[in-house]
Amino acid sequence: MQTRSNKRQKELARKEKQRAKQERRDERKRDKETRAPRPEGEEDPDIAGIVPGPQPRPEDEEPPAL
Repeated sequence: MQTRSNKRQKELARKEKQRAKQERRDERKRDKETRAPRPEGEEDPDIAGIVPGPQPRPEDEEPPAL
């Protein structure tokens, strides 16, 4: 059975975690609002250099046996 002090400590830890999480969310929201929009035609840095379609095999990998 859990004692009251242990339960209280768990509740406080949960509230602290929720507070920290909300702070991170608020900070990201503020950053998003203050960030300048990307100029038209500029490549998204998250997907820069990604080529769609099959990717080349690494040279050291053997082809699958059939």
